[in-house]
Amino acid sequence: MAARLLPAAKFLIKGGLAGAAVYVAYDQGLLGSGTEGAEALRKAQETLPPAIQEWTDYLGWELPSTPKIDFSLSASWNKGVHTVMSALSAAPTRACEYTVEGWKYVKDLVK
Repeated sequence: MAARLLPAAKFLIKGGLAGAAVYVAYDQGLLGSGTEGAEALRKAQETLPPAIQEWTDYLGWELPSTPKIDFSLSASWNKGVHTVMSALSAAPTRACEYTVEGWKYVKDLVK
């Protein structure tokens, strides 16, 4: 009985953590509109560095400075959407080509 309780407890703990993460993301506006997400990102960028600095000072750690990264999330997202849509639009043509090649291969095997 105890052996079955352990996996069930693990599942409940993992499910609880996942649910809590989704709730916090929703509560902070990360799952809302783009405007709400941008506002949540701005708040996180303002809040996290001082909090991390406070903890490192408290623990006596010295962290390296964070590198500046020029990364546009919206441009990356748009490129990903464009790539997926172009692949989906080419899928019927590719499926026909592969079907023809498959039939040729089967005919050659039968000969």
